[in-house]
Amino acid sequence: MDYVDAASSLAVASRGYEYLFKLLFIGDSGVGKTSMIYRFSDDKFSSAFIHTIGIDFKIRTIELDGKKIKLQIWDTAGQERFRTITTAYYRGAMGIMLVYDITNIKSFDNIRNWIRNIEDHASADVEKMILGNKCDMDDRRQVSKERGEQLAIEYGIKFMETSAKASINVEDAFFTLARDIKAKMDRKLDATQPQKSFPDRPSESGHKTGWRCSIL
Repeated sequence: MDYVDAASSLAVASRGYEYLFKLLFIGDSGVGKTSMIYRFSDDKFSSAFIHTIGIDFKIRTIELDGKKIKLQIWDTAGQERFRTITTAYYRGAMGIMLVYDITNIKSFDNIRNWIRNIEDHASADVEKMILGNKCDMDDRRQVSKERGEQLAIEYGIKFMETSAKASINVEDAFFTLARDIKAKMDRKLDATQPQKSFPDRPSESGHKTGWRCSIL
């Protein structure tokens, strides 16, 4: 183990994680954002959740590719009167879940408004995913899965239908978003690493050939 690996291991041992990802949940009030977060963080569901007032957050540490990743998951109020408060939390978000309720067409239509808020307030390269929640209530469905998929394709982002109550695709959604964030971070890290080059290789005659091999 070299010095860098040893330092990294010590940092992990002291903090308990190697990456910290800030995730933000946005969407209309009542679409199930809080229920989704509690299902993921505590594996619990309650139909008695009250509307989020302003901002709240939960923590869960997961493992991806052998790395410990601490997810800081911010739950935002969907009501219009809290919009000024919640937009301040867009800054620094590395991943954003846009949630609508498949039994509420208005919440689906408003996803476009939430995307505009992201474009106005969040980082340009933030990872995003659209979630159609409450898919266990298919008998009350107002938004087809195909419409959700088409909207996601239009904006070039991923899509899943979920159910916090029935625990459908909740883990998959979080892990998918976290994996995309990590992949983007790793690409940026690779791009900033200086190239290592071997010195000129001598030829059989003893002269340098000028041949080099770069390692990323």
